[in-house]
Formats: sequence, structure tokens, C-alpha cells
Amino acid sequence: MSFWQRFLVLLVAVVLISLLINLLWNWIFNFGLPPYVSGVVGGLTAVPVWDMLRRVKPKQK
Repeated sequence: MSFWQRFLVLLVAVVLISLLINLLWNWIFNFGLPPYVSGVVGGLTAVPVWDMLRRVKPKQK
């Protein structure tokens, strides 16, 4: 898996988790989550996802 593919997976994971946390928060508390909190959650998601993706090595030709 090349760098840009890993980066794309990371970006999708961060956005998806941020949106899901925002929807869950809104469903439970009936008011929106501040955008910076959603960004922090997405950023914290990026750390383990990038570590997992770093272990996936590109194929050697």
C-alpha cells in the first residue's frame, strides 16, 4: 500500500469518526458538539490508525 493510499484511508477514518462522534453526541444530548472537540477526537483517532497503517508495507517488486 503506497503512502497516498494510507493517507487517504487515514483521512477517511478521521472524518468518519468525527462525524459519528458528532451524531452520537447530538443524539444523546440534543445539542451540537463544538467543532474543535470533534476535531480533537478525529486527531486522536489518527494516531492509532496511522500506526496500524504504517505496519502495512508496500509490495516489493
